[in-house]
Amino acid sequence: MDARLIELGLPTAALTPEQRQQLDEQGFTILPGVVDTQWLEQLRQAFDDIHDAEGEDAGKEVAQVEGVRRLADLVNKGVVFDGIYQHPLLLAAVWHVLQRPFKLHSVNGHDPLKWYGQQALHADWGGARDPGVYHVVNSMWMLDDMTADNGATRLVPGSHLDPASIAELVADRTEPHPDEVRLTAPAGSVSVFNGSAWHSCTENRSGAPRRVLHGAFITREHKQQTDQRAHLRPETDARLTPVGRYVLDV
Repeated sequence: MDARLIELGLPTAALTPEQRQQLDEQGFTILPGVVDTQWLEQLRQAFDDIHDAEGEDAGKEVAQVEGVRRLADLVNKGVVFDGIYQHPLLLAAVWHVLQRPFKLHSVNGHDPLKWYGQQALHADWGGARDPGVYHVVNSMWMLDDMTADNGATRLVPGSHLDPASIAELVADRTEPHPDEVRLTAPAGSVSVFNGSAWHSCTENRSGAPRRVLHGAFITREHKQQTDQRAHLRPETDARLTPVGRYVLDV
């Protein structure tokens, strides 16, 4: 773990040997039961309240997608989200992949409606691919059960180890990949994956809720997706812990 985070008071947390192996070899792992019942209900309510309040502007700080309820800049939209980017076990997983100091990239929300959500396979890191040197880690906080029918994220295990970009290898990235798996898990679980792994959202065929929060992290030499210094609101600034300030890079 980043020694600075320990100095600032981050509680220690350890991945299991199996979780570390999965991140190394498969490029992802799923952390079960991270979100307790009370926090889960609070996150669900906050997701819906923010989307309802922002209406057509929801998600505009980063990106809006047809047929998807998007949210962005959630660091500034409620104390309920603080535990996402400061969770000790998640930060342990991020460090395990990146192996150097990192910061928050962004916290966003994503909920595809029925018949929407299909994406092309892609990697979150668009720069040069050097297996063993990684730049981005993403996490998906599952506010609803993630199933094969409601648009679960697909990921190609081991693709983070391939030095080639998927665009060089796959003609139609919207089609199923022969090696893909679906990251299915009960609500309250958190999937963590290497940003160099090929992945995408899939079509929500059932129409069941599929709310997730994406907490992404990037090494400190790179720019954030949401510039936290530029966006930081006074009420957010007032409540930040030393760990929170370091992770946000403010």
